[in-house]
Amino acid sequence: RKGCDWIVANDVSPGTGIIGGTDNAVTIIDANGAEPWDRASKTDVARRLAARIADALA
Repeated sequence: RKGCDWIVANDVSPGTGIIGGTDNAVTIIDANGAEPWDRASKTDVARRLAARIADALA
């Protein structure tokens, strides 16, 4: 519906500590469904996402 290969979503409501924090938890949504990722450092989430993008483009 959105025309995207993926949507990366995260919950930024006040109780999560995501905004201003060092951790993040995201869910990757694609044509196959939703894949929640465990909470990890924002750096680790970014690295994992970059690796996934690189794999998709390879």
